[in-house]
Amino acid sequence: MNTYHANCTNQLIQEIKATPGEYLPALLNIVRVFRESITLKPAEGSFRQGWEEAMSGETMPVDELWAGIGNDE
Repeated sequence: MNTYHANCTNQLIQEIKATPGEYLPALLNIVRVFRESITLKPAEGSFRQGWEEAMSGETMPVDELWAGIGNDE
């Protein structure tokens, strides 16, 4: 474990210890939801969802997909 990782881990542990016990279940839920939100989904599931969206008409014109990204629009 590198120093940065160890430092973050120690800070997280200190924050957990400083959290009142009655709020620990909520904190645990926050951490789980965060981890799930940043974890990549398997490609098969992502493809399946995209295919279902495309087949049900949940699409956008290509020229709208990147509108406002990388420019000042």
